Amino acid sequence: MALTKLGRYIELLDLRNSDNTYAADAVVGLSTQKTTIKTKADLSGVSLTSYKLFPPKSFAYVPDTSRRGDKVSLAYNNSNETYLVSSISVVFKVADIHFLLPDYLYMYFNRPEFDRYARFNSWGSARETFSWEEMCDIDIDLPSITVQQKYVDIYNSMLANQRCYERGLEDLKLTCDAYIENLRRKTPTQKIGVYLTQSDRRNDIGLTVESVRGLATSKAMIPTKADMDGVSLNNYKVVPPRYIAYVPDTSRRGDKVSLGFNDTDETFLVSSISTVFGTDLSVLIPEYLMLFLTRSEFDRYARFNSWGSARETFNFEDMCDVEIPIPDISVQKAIADIFTAYNTRKLINERLKAQIKDLCPILVKGAVEEGEIE
Repeated sequence: MALTKLGRYIELLDLRNSDNTYAADAVVGLSTQKTTIKTKADLSGVSLTSYKLFPPKSFAYVPDTSRRGDKVSLAYNNSNETYLVSSISVVFKVADIHFLLPDYLYMYFNRPEFDRYARFNSWGSARETFSWEEMCDIDIDLPSITVQQKYVDIYNSMLANQRCYERGLEDLKLTCDAYIENLRRKTPTQKIGVYLTQSDRRNDIGLTVESVRGLATSKAMIPTKADMDGVSLNNYKVVPPRYIAYVPDTSRRGDKVSLGFNDTDETFLVSSISTVFGTDLSVLIPEYLMLFLTRSEFDRYARFNSWGSARETFNFEDMCDVEIPIPDISVQKAIADIFTAYNTRKLINERLKAQIKDLCPILVKGAVEEGEIE
């Protein structure tokens, strides 16, 4: 099986939304995880006539590779919908599926080897780009359609299982949301401040950089992205198990609050600018409170009630003024258990998706090796 140029099997598409057939809800972004994502662009008043159509069974990628962590932003439209992508994107399709299956090509793009190749072959000064010509110049080992289909079927069966699991996950989330809405209608709300205790404990127990956590707008504690070389941790705040921490500054975070809950048995550290607090466990459990703090309604409330000039902040006093229904502890635990199960399954789902993506290099390698002995 000889190497062949990818350009022999793919075809450029340049269909525009010139008649405004598709509206803003059809616009998608392209991620470095090789999926479509909800666009982050503000499309208010933006003309979509120059946006490119991204039809089913086609690919789209962003040629600029300089600011994306050495990865290519690319996606395959395996839905039945036509999307819109920015005019700077390159859209293409497989020209002849008798020689190359689109799903097989998508597996090929999901390998880290492709990202490294594209980054190495990107050119430019202010911006480095992986052009259409460079894409076409890729040398590819192409096994027979029969072999391609065999490995595509393996990939798609794993993907179908993961998506089935994901649908069950969303059902669990709907159950959780419905329970909360029912509580809001039937149970009077109370200010939570009387049940909160702010903590200003600093790192007096010698925790190291491995314990430092960042606070994400997704409402999670994450490994810090800060450069900690030479940084003293003496002033960092301690976050014990079952404590909540958040960043009061709300001005530069896309109208979301950076917040996290320590749901482990470990003790973590967060930056001294963060606010840390616990709850009165006899009246309000933090797992239940997190149900409300992770909702988009809380982000909108916190942003609206942030104050300041150069920086707008949602301080601890503002947090204390938040009102939620506070039922009996047994009710709180019941709904918190559903929420905990949802979060656990959500993590499992993310691991499943990562594992499927990691299998792409193995599947492509297996297809190539089988093709060589045909």
